[in-house]
Amino acid sequence: MSFKEIGIEELEINPMTMIGGDWWLISAGNEQNGYNAMTASWGHLGAIWERPEGKAHMGLPTACVYLRPQRYTKEYLEREDIFTLSVFESNHKRALGYLGSHSGRNEDKIANANLTPVFDQGTIYYEQAKMVFVCKKIYNAPLQESGFVDTSLVENNYPKKDFHEMYIGEIVKVLVKND
Repeated sequence: MSFKEIGIEELEINPMTMIGGDWWLISAGNEQNGYNAMTASWGHLGAIWERPEGKAHMGLPTACVYLRPQRYTKEYLEREDIFTLSVFESNHKRALGYLGSHSGRNEDKIANANLTPVFDQGTIYYEQAKMVFVCKKIYNAPLQESGFVDTSLVENNYPKKDFHEMYIGEIVKVLVKND
């Protein structure tokens, strides 16, 4: 099955259910230098910043993802300029659960989850995805304990003080499954 590119303004999604409920797969890398992926249920879609040549008061379409320092996929996000966010139908929840609980350091977890990689323009996404956001990395920084106004979030989410690193990617392409 193939994908078609659509304009960002054509999206009709609920990011709260898409990310928090259905999850997405963060992937980076390529066929030549290796790749990895991880499941995420935290993230954001939105608009921030402007380019001089862009439309006035139209923020860049962006996706924001968060990775803990010990995640293997973080090494790939650090190395690559492009990452993808793949969204799947609910019948792939088991595969996403597998990818979120196994490390690519120890196995070919993408093959073990029965997903088929698609290599396109120096990055990776998956034949089984229903939607893919191709993102160009434009900012990253670690979350810091001193930034938390509600300190109960630190106690609950970071008992080991392993704060996520935030990556903001400009959405440069949206692909949807060609029906």
